[in-house]
Amino acid sequence: MRSLLSFEPPRIVVLLAIAFSYLTADSSAMAADTKKVRIGFSMDTLKEERWQRDRDMFVAKAKSLGAEVLVQAANGNASMQISQAENLLTQNVDVLVVVPANAVTAAAIVDKAHKASKKVISYDRLIKNADVDYYISFDNEEVGRMQAGYLTSKVPKGNYVLIGGSPTDNNAKMFRDGQMQVLKPLVDKGDIKIVVDQWAKDWQASEALKHTENALTRTKNNIQAVVASNDGTAGGVIAALSQQKLAGKVMVSGMDADLAACQRVAEGTQSMTVYKPIKLIADKAAELAVQVAKNEPIKADLRKVNNGKKDVDSLLLKPIQVDRANLELTIIKDGFHKKADVYKNVKG
Repeated sequence: MRSLLSFEPPRIVVLLAIAFSYLTADSSAMAADTKKVRIGFSMDTLKEERWQRDRDMFVAKAKSLGAEVLVQAANGNASMQISQAENLLTQNVDVLVVVPANAVTAAAIVDKAHKASKKVISYDRLIKNADVDYYISFDNEEVGRMQAGYLTSKVPKGNYVLIGGSPTDNNAKMFRDGQMQVLKPLVDKGDIKIVVDQWAKDWQASEALKHTENALTRTKNNIQAVVASNDGTAGGVIAALSQQKLAGKVMVSGMDADLAACQRVAEGTQSMTVYKPIKLIADKAAELAVQVAKNEPIKADLRKVNNGKKDVDSLLLKPIQVDRANLELTIIKDGFHKKADVYKNVKG
């Protein structure tokens, strides 16, 4: 008969080894489940009201999903944004969400992230010519169609001015593509004449004001409509029109539903804006970022958008056209702005 010393110890060792392997496996799984997701949010700017809302809502949604967000904003400086993105990657973020300051140069951010084995979600604006993993935005061509469609439904003939956004922002070009889908047939018919077609550097209202002043001088104030691609540029346009006592007489479009723009819509100096519910895109982007970080299946209806290098998996949300008739049913009802604030300059 074997002694206990010659037989039992090896069995005990084996059993202990098996038990230890289960414990370490469970511990590893538990650690993976409890590890907090870190999201790097690289933003072009926080100067505008709209982007401050994006940041706050994105961070809040991510936090509700158990994730931490590290935010950096480049104030429109594309080179600074690349450096900031590198900094976020050194802080061991699990995924990078980018609002590009420059749609082309931001490709360098994607390259650096992939070298660090991190995926990139292009937020609101598409990064061009890069191996972007995902893109989330509103249907930007539809925004342009809404802007031009609204103005042409009210003023189907006459002189039109086009004020685009930043030429380095791919969204600005997509808005213009949508606008021209509506305008070109009318131009070809001779019903509409585009007397000025300009871009506003960095979406600056001062640029829009300058271009509008030049258009008014060139046409001797004979302008029927201005297709302004966002509310900031619309503000510059309306400032120029006001100098000639034409505010409210010339149709002006916009986008973003900024408070100042909604006030102008209520007053009648801005014809319309396009409302892109920021909570919707911020929430969806946070959900997508967490799913990507955890390598979970993407729970969204994705489409393909070509960025010059590939067809990017994209989530495109629906914008909403807003004028005086539906201000209360959209922006105010959603709590985006308070009624008292929107109508504070409206008499009666």
